[in-house]
Amino acid sequence: MGKTILITGSTDGIGLETARMLVSQGHSLLLHGRNPAKLEDVERELSALAGGGQVESYLADLSSLADVSVLAKAVSEKHGTLDVLINNAGVFKAPDPVTPYGLDLRFLVNTFAPYLLTERLLPLLGKSGRVINLSSAAQAPVDPAALSGRVKLADMPAYAQSKLAITIWSRHMAQTLREGPAIIAVNPGSMLASKMVKEGFGVAGNDIRIGADILVRAALSDEFAAASGQYFDNDSGRFASPHPDALDAGKSEEIVHAIKTFLAETAPTPTDQDNLR
Repeated sequence: MGKTILITGSTDGIGLETARMLVSQGHSLLLHGRNPAKLEDVERELSALAGGGQVESYLADLSSLADVSVLAKAVSEKHGTLDVLINNAGVFKAPDPVTPYGLDLRFLVNTFAPYLLTERLLPLLGKSGRVINLSSAAQAPVDPAALSGRVKLADMPAYAQSKLAITIWSRHMAQTLREGPAIIAVNPGSMLASKMVKEGFGVAGNDIRIGADILVRAALSDEFAAASGQYFDNDSGRFASPHPDALDAGKSEEIVHAIKTFLAETAPTPTDQDNLR
């Protein structure tokens, strides 16, 4: 029986290739992107796949917490259940990485937005759902001052810290929600042929399907059903230890507290959503 799966950032790169694979297997895909023309093109392409599952698209800019809230509301209004959420969207480089919230764009899109989206979609995911969070082999200790926007970072440190931060909250949320859904952080593979690798290293990269294959496995296979709170490293092909800071209860609590505090103060509440576009 087909699953209903939301993939953020599914108009290019690993997200698009993962969506292609899942639609081809007959699953219903909720696509997400921030460029309306690209989103429309991808929806048309995937809808035309032979034997493909149903395809819907949702427009949202994940650097806007209002847009994240609207995305969650739109999905919730149309679907009573969601089997899998793949928080794939990510940013490595930007001309001006400082957002109107004062946060670095990498932390906002790679860490805060997926936390808020996951939190809002928990009622749909229930105990049996799965949340697959895109981590990275690039994980660097999170500077709380940088997380809150008080210290500016270069591209690679900002990206690496944002990826450790999502790995930290994945484990923390999984420990809080012991009955489910399963929440798993995945490094899809280093140096894959994504826009980020081209931006960061100036190389074409390895076959993007390496990353898509593991996201499909993480979303559907039995081996991930009881893996909540774990980290899968696709470079080694196994569940592994993330950066030691993700296993440090004190450091994890500090990062998660900062994320929750910021979102509580800044994100529109569900009762505000009727006033959002």
